Amino acid sequence: MRKSVAIITGANGGMGREITKKVLLAGYETVMACRNIEKSLPICQEIEKETNLKPTLLQLDLASFNSILAFVETIKQKYDRIDLLLNNAGVLSHYLEITEQGVENTIGVNYLGHYLLTRELFPLMGEGTRIVNMISLTYRYGKIDDHFFDVDKIKHFNRFTLYSNSKLAFLYFSLDIAGEWKEKGITVNCADPGIVSTNIIRMGNPVIDKLCDIFFRPLIKQPLEGAGTLLYLALSDKVKNSTGNYFRNKKRRKISKKLLLHPQRQLLKEITEEFIQQFTSSIE
Repeated sequence: MRKSVAIITGANGGMGREITKKVLLAGYETVMACRNIEKSLPICQEIEKETNLKPTLLQLDLASFNSILAFVETIKQKYDRIDLLLNNAGVLSHYLEITEQGVENTIGVNYLGHYLLTRELFPLMGEGTRIVNMISLTYRYGKIDDHFFDVDKIKHFNRFTLYSNSKLAFLYFSLDIAGEWKEKGITVNCADPGIVSTNIIRMGNPVIDKLCDIFFRPLIKQPLEGAGTLLYLALSDKVKNSTGNYFRNKKRRKISKKLLLHPQRQLLKEITEEFIQQFTSSIE
């Protein structure tokens, strides 16, 4: 009997590990999609030891379109269907980094990389496939403009602004494909983990990090708790027909109508399609 297949990006991180364990225990053949294989291998082995189940570890660098396409090709060779795609990976860059495609790293990984990955995996999806994308409440502060991918227009690097922008873009993308793919029985939902004790929230300053731990500890979730909403959307029968929705603490949350109807949503779609087309044309 064929086992259902799950792909988890950022599976070696704090929440990623917990997600991987739960998905394995739910009976899925599970692919850990991680950027650094050397660092991820001990984590993969640890998960196998804890669950008595073996995940598949594959290299995936979401900052590289070439890496994404190579990963997708490997998946297509190994599997004829994807049942669960959990886009969990995320970065909050401390300084200006540029991807292979010339895009700021936070935008490149959190949004653009997942965009390409998800669309390229679409042929392997079908009735009952679930996609869950990790979003953040910071999307409310995001903004999309004509220069969204143009690093030359970044006058003052602000990691939190870029992070918010990336999450707004990822939210819009999630809602768009939820509508596009609904007739095929594919569901797409967004999970907000809240503030979680992972490396992504570190400021890079030991003193500030220590103070944040002291003052914000009551608000900070442990990785398993933070992963709860994503796992709920991925595995619960209660939401198997839900699509195009945003969840926090396992409850559906409203997205403002103003944000949903904002012209920047269509703008993002157009400039992203143009950007992807330029890349694919260059490798044909």
